[in-house]
Amino acid sequence: MGIPLVKGTEVERLRLAGQAAVGTLAYVAERLAPGVTTADIDAWVREDTARRGGTPSQLGYHGFPATVCTSRNHVVCHGIPRADERLVPGDILNVDVTTCLNGFHGDTSATFFIGEVSEEARHVVEVARRCRDAGVAVVRHGAKLGDIGAAIDELARSEGCSVVHEFGGHGIGRSMHQPPHVPHVGRKGTGITLRSGMVLTIEPMVNLGRPEVRVLPDGWTVVTEDGSLSAQFEHTLLVTREGCEVLTPWVPAVRGGMHAVALASP
Repeated sequence: MGIPLVKGTEVERLRLAGQAAVGTLAYVAERLAPGVTTADIDAWVREDTARRGGTPSQLGYHGFPATVCTSRNHVVCHGIPRADERLVPGDILNVDVTTCLNGFHGDTSATFFIGEVSEEARHVVEVARRCRDAGVAVVRHGAKLGDIGAAIDELARSEGCSVVHEFGGHGIGRSMHQPPHVPHVGRKGTGITLRSGMVLTIEPMVNLGRPEVRVLPDGWTVVTEDGSLSAQFEHTLLVTREGCEVLTPWVPAVRGGMHAVALASP
């Protein structure tokens, strides 16, 4: 299957889907606090997505049972919200929102501090954000797909962290997941050539320890093999002649004792 290119009104529809996803993520971020359950987050995403006229892309995707992925501490990705999982001070939590609006999908995630966290937690979260931005910075018409992974992996290694190999970004548009697969480790100058009009996500999963992961018996939840903390940030991007357009721009937010670590896009 070829890689779709978007143009004209499709671009505006992608912008609107991205804005809806970011709006829902911000709605959740304002409400995160110790005592909140991840099932609460699932309900908030369901309600806010509907208010924005969209539908949660993740719900029912290959059988996924929730509207959002909530990945806490050593959970790398695809965490399933639960009524018995309650946030406590010191947690870090990734919230991954994907919204379908007018036939197009917008996908974004950020990792948040719950109360005061350890220096190690702050470090892996900040490195994950910077890794996402390092990947975004190399995207342009004519660049190679491997340039993205090379930039991300180089930064993570320089900060004593590791990048998960088994999961990556993806093309997105009329489908939530479509070609190309976007590895977050790679070799500069290799892989397909990026073209103006491609739409993809960059969403590196960065571990404080080793990169190995395993999937829990629920078939979805991915955790670090060594139990170390993991963090992730995600943008949806449109490749352009000049570089790229971030379709999910995020503005920092701080509320009470909860610090939302999701700095503005480059």
